[in-house]
Amino acid sequence: MKNYFKVIVLIGLLSVSCKTTKPTTKAANVKASSTKKIINKHYKAFFNENTVYAKIKAKYKDDKTSVALSIKLRMEKDRVIWMSATKLGIPIAKIMITPTKVRYYEKIKKTYFEGDFSLLSNFLGTDLTFTEVQNLLLGQAVLNLKKGKYKSGLKNDLYFLTPKEASSLYTILFLINPENYKLKKQEIQRLDNNQKLSVTYLSYKNIEETYFPKNMILKVIDSKKTTTLHLDFKLVFFNKELTFPFTIPRGYKEINLN
Repeated sequence: MKNYFKVIVLIGLLSVSCKTTKPTTKAANVKASSTKKIINKHYKAFFNENTVYAKIKAKYKDDKTSVALSIKLRMEKDRVIWMSATKLGIPIAKIMITPTKVRYYEKIKKTYFEGDFSLLSNFLGTDLTFTEVQNLLLGQAVLNLKKGKYKSGLKNDLYFLTPKEASSLYTILFLINPENYKLKKQEIQRLDNNQKLSVTYLSYKNIEETYFPKNMILKVIDSKKTTTLHLDFKLVFFNKELTFPFTIPRGYKEINLN
């Protein structure tokens, strides 16, 4: 059941999208802009909703496994990400993620896991906080662009941002849509082990004058394998009052997933 765990954990890191509305248009003849202006407009497009309820179709694939699941998601910004997973209409697993804890159980083998947030960072191959992961899933830069020093330019009608000074630990790239200033792609690669986290936002749609990801692909690449998660958000509502029920059933066996 580790594969099911990986699927819904990764979905927990990519858990906001939108309802069906008019799609964005492709930018053409994009003009150069200053780094400061690009960054300011990126933060002006920041996600400001309180809660998310969504139904998601997910496809997980690595070198040995392919899994398709349906997910019900409930999220309260900065507080909790809750998911229930089904396969062919049968409930199989539930997970709740907070800034300090990950709790999970699966019904087939009747096992459960409780641990800290570092497990999610291990899955992604780089150290990220809960807030940074929220930014990743919302189409925002995972790093605080206003605190660092960046250089910018144009690449294939997209703005790119990279640090002015190279790091001995990471390489970082952000590609930003000029029509809505949300991310098209962000990549973080560790130089010590060459492990890469890449998130591509395939499409955005407009909800109440705010853009949100509709389809996205997350990839974790290392020397041994490539793990891919493709998310398609079918139904999403914002700012509903939500509850987050989670109780590990009696008799389940605790497992170590490291």
